[in-house]
Amino acid sequence: MNATEQARAAYASAYAPIRSNRSAEYQAFSDITSRLHAASVAGNAGFPQLVAALHDNRTMWTLLASDVADSGNSLTKTVRAQIFYLAEFTTSHSRKVLRGEAPVTALIDINTAMMRGLIGQTAAGVV
Repeated sequence: MNATEQARAAYASAYAPIRSNRSAEYQAFSDITSRLHAASVAGNAGFPQLVAALHDNRTMWTLLASDVADSGNSLTKTVRAQIFYLAEFTTSHSRKVLRGEAPVTALIDINTAMMRGLIGQTAAGVV
């Protein structure tokens, strides 16, 4: 690698686009949801990937629950309660998926609905 390439590599992160919290959350949901879907389509062969994706999904939802539990959170109490409930459901349903008692589709659907909300859409279309 020559000096010019080294300089580009060193300063590349300075030129990375700045993301809003909303776009970062959307990207996290999108990445994890894609992984959940890919692992579920792969069947038994995708079980290790499913376990990893479920873990990351639960971690994300735990962070969201922690955020909405903070009294300084600017969301309405109703929305905060709904997100907290979804975090609890995600934890419970993930256990069932790991035991083979439930499909992962409910988690994919919840994440997809959250992604729609983050970009300002409802299930029926644009708000």
